[in-house]
Amino acid sequence: MKRENLLPNWCLRHPVWFMAFYTVFYLSCFSLLEKSTPVSYILVRCRLDHLIPFCKYAIIPYAIWFAWIPFTLFFLLLKGTRRDFWRLCLPLFAGMTISLLVYLLFPSILALRPVYIPGTDIFARAVQALYRTDTPSNVCPSIHVLNSVTLLLAYLRCDCFKVPQRRWMRPAAVLLCVSIVCSTMLLKQHSVIDVVMGILLALLLDRVATRLQGRVIPYPSYQKKKELVS
Repeated sequence: MKRENLLPNWCLRHPVWFMAFYTVFYLSCFSLLEKSTPVSYILVRCRLDHLIPFCKYAIIPYAIWFAWIPFTLFFLLLKGTRRDFWRLCLPLFAGMTISLLVYLLFPSILALRPVYIPGTDIFARAVQALYRTDTPSNVCPSIHVLNSVTLLLAYLRCDCFKVPQRRWMRPAAVLLCVSIVCSTMLLKQHSVIDVVMGILLALLLDRVATRLQGRVIPYPSYQKKKELVS
């Protein structure tokens, strides 16, 4: 029996354009939210936040996150199966969209950033630049955490990471995911609450994506995979 999927045929045939259009959509919406001024904010904080020290060196894994997402998507697109690629896209992009809706309906703000960042080295300057460009608003759930956990689950699930020459990528993904999650708190970019909510949302959407396999996620054969690449 032939499976019918709910993804538009255009998306299946042009995955690169699909990612490009979604990136423009997400960045545009996020920018608008950053510039907006809600009537009131929900202040996110808990006692554990004050027990976590500030560490400027955490900017390294925090910044790597921006490259990890496109790297993983294109790696699966080129080296994995098309099913694995869309299996990652579904919870990844759905989670980012849901987070934007949460930011719109329940604006949140953080008050954990240090007043003074010690040092004048590249790490201190990078953190200062981050603080200037990224306001401490729209923080719960943490998209950094949401995406990192979603990516990690893809590394643990996809068969293309089982081959001997790529097995190192799984423990590397675990280490990177943990580092990024910790960096959001060490840089005082997110509260522990933001992190927990990001993890829970990632796990929930991954479970939903598993249930939707076959209806939303296509099953093209590996041999026909190259024909669908944009």
